[in-house]
Amino acid sequence: MSLIYAQPKDPSTLVPHDLATELRREVEAALCWLPRIPDPIVSRPMKAGGWSAKQTIGHLIDSAANNHQRFVRLQIEPDLHLPGYAQESWVSVQRYDLCGWHELLETWRVLNLHLAHVIEHIDPTHLPRLWHTADGPHPLGFLVDDYIAHLRHHLQQLPTFDA
Repeated sequence: MSLIYAQPKDPSTLVPHDLATELRREVEAALCWLPRIPDPIVSRPMKAGGWSAKQTIGHLIDSAANNHQRFVRLQIEPDLHLPGYAQESWVSVQRYDLCGWHELLETWRVLNLHLAHVIEHIDPTHLPRLWHTADGPHPLGFLVDDYIAHLRHHLQQLPTFDA
């Protein structure tokens, strides 16, 4: 976990219901414009050597899948030692570039709505529980807050299309 998108906060100040609401809001807002982007645009890299919109949404699917494990396991175990993930390899191996745009969006939508459900029901006393990485320990509360900021960061990189 080399990039941090959110500033660590005192876990006692975070409210799972509010975090879940924020995630749902981000997903709903993005789904107002993402489906309108035509295939030729979502299939080409957004910059030289970079990912396409399809690959970026694929990366966000991977992020949801990996964070699902963290969010659930940290509610069961007080300390967690799980590896991070090699995002470039995950995107490459799964060939998101060959997937249908609307299929990717539906997968992303469903995974995030489920994550919002999981987040909403986090016991607040579990928010300080730690995921240990090579970069140091990260509390569950930070992971949830950072997940939403990470999602927002990547959505802001995607092309917009008005038609």
